[in-house]
Amino acid sequence: MTDPQTSRSLPSGLPPLEPEAREHQAAVARYLAEQIRQAPGGFLPFDQWMHHALYAPGLGYYAAGSTKFGGATLGGDFTTAPELTPLFGRTLAAQVAQVLRASGSDSVLEFGAGSGALAASLIPALRDLGIEPKYRIMEVSADLKERQFDRLAPLQADVRWRDALPDGFEGCVIANEVMDAMPVHLFRWQEDGALHELGIVCEDDAFAMAQREAPPQLARALEQRMPAYPGYRSEINLQAEAWIRGMGDWLRRGAALLIDYGFPRHEYYHPQRAEGTLMCHFRHHAHSDPLAYPGLQDITAHVDFTAMADTALEAGLDVMGYTSQARFLLNCGLMAHLPLNGAADGMEQAMALAAVQKLLSEAEMGELFKVLAIARGIEAPLLGFQQGDRRHRL
Repeated sequence: MTDPQTSRSLPSGLPPLEPEAREHQAAVARYLAEQIRQAPGGFLPFDQWMHHALYAPGLGYYAAGSTKFGGATLGGDFTTAPELTPLFGRTLAAQVAQVLRASGSDSVLEFGAGSGALAASLIPALRDLGIEPKYRIMEVSADLKERQFDRLAPLQADVRWRDALPDGFEGCVIANEVMDAMPVHLFRWQEDGALHELGIVCEDDAFAMAQREAPPQLARALEQRMPAYPGYRSEINLQAEAWIRGMGDWLRRGAALLIDYGFPRHEYYHPQRAEGTLMCHFRHHAHSDPLAYPGLQDITAHVDFTAMADTALEAGLDVMGYTSQARFLLNCGLMAHLPLNGAADGMEQAMALAAVQKLLSEAEMGELFKVLAIARGIEAPLLGFQQGDRRHRL
């Protein structure tokens, strides 16, 4: 078996691969085929497939060095809020500053810093607020570390990269679009109420989705969260829960701002969302086939924010707020940062307004993205949740 991908049909509309990309994709496919061959019964659970496709050293999507971030004119596969406009980071700085002052710290820890766009706007904004931050970054991609270094070096700030979680941390943790990229388990309720786990097999020289009886841990977790809807398929992110559970061990004083797209559980496992939330992104084309272009496309799933809040409470952390991105940014003073004072030219104002519209619009990022704040040792109400706090809906 040389390339199990070649005989698969791909989602319509995906751009063709250049020779270099095709060669890399073939190498990833061979690697994944070997992982399937070594797996018991030739069945690779989906969370393991997603892990290898995204993070396999030198091969996975986040580890192979492809350009992944930026607007449609810059290449990449998707656009994050910090890439869209520096106003996102400047606005977030107000909340970060409040957390730092409340925790008596000047330390910021960002997970998954992407191209460095958020840090590049956040650090100067914190300086404007009288804080010279000690900025630490947890990043799994060596390529992105290099890009972050190049982008942040001109700031001459105290920026360092960590390879391991801290033993103890006081300050502000930031995770923007991090949990959605953590590997998820895929499951399906059968017509008779049995729960099956989905995974990947090699079938007729191609990757194919298969299913088997769910292991006990997965079954117990899901039976506590939702009814057995016949034919219902969705995801559960046990890795993200483990990450937050671990935060309970090392976050001694401060808060974590978790920004991602997702829903509370009653919306996440709604009967009408019968196909789950799994999405893939390749060069600004969104589709739902996680087996297409492995290693070259992003694979994501929306976040069950109820699960994240419950896990935080179990870990001894406080849930300080939960709201939409639009409400959070407005609470933090986004509109005050708009260049509408006559100093900006018309084009700059138009671009800023267009970006803000995307950040706030219910049809764009404003409602789909949520902000969850979990903390320890912080008593004052957080700025970003002064109005429109939705903790009662979790």
